[in-house]
Amino acid sequence: MAKDFLTAVADRRTFYSISKELVVSESRIKEIIDHAVKHTPSAFNSQSTRVVLLLGNQHDRLWDIAMEALRKLVPADKFSSTEEKINSFKNGYGTILYFEDRNVIEGLQQQFELYKDNFPIWSQQANGMHQFVIWTALEEEGLGASLQHYNEVIEADVKKEWNIPENWKIIAQMPFGKPTTSPDEKQYMPIEDRVKVFK
Repeated sequence: MAKDFLTAVADRRTFYSISKELVVSESRIKEIIDHAVKHTPSAFNSQSTRVVLLLGNQHDRLWDIAMEALRKLVPADKFSSTEEKINSFKNGYGTILYFEDRNVIEGLQQQFELYKDNFPIWSQQANGMHQFVIWTALEEEGLGASLQHYNEVIEADVKKEWNIPENWKIIAQMPFGKPTTSPDEKQYMPIEDRVKVFK
């Protein structure tokens, strides 16, 4: 039986330890992404979020690209922990890449100059909502995921490898797979420090 929305929100967690075992069909993963991209809101209905799904060897290639890029930046004597982390993402079944289409944002800035400074902020907010919807839906299907930000380190190589339009700006990477461990207990700040009600 499907969980109610708030339970699904509470159950979504970060999983770093994932495997390539398939727990849901690739067509179902694509269906989730399509549904999220179609129905997740965006300011001015801009629909500026773009998503790329990498599976199989394409997923592995992404993390090879990240490894190669980071090897040039991280000192050799400190690289082992970086290598371990990147391999933990590569151990997964796939990766979802999140982008924002800068042409859409710039077009809105020209059309609505009064709000021009806000459109980049609003586009990031919309992208975050897409990430959350997809992440929560993957959790519902028994998949574990995490959100990564190797953006500037890999963007040029990612665009070249998959012929991504130049006007798409990379925002985040979401490796996913079957969870192989349970997440640690989550710590919460006192809710009264975070929520205020006035009536």
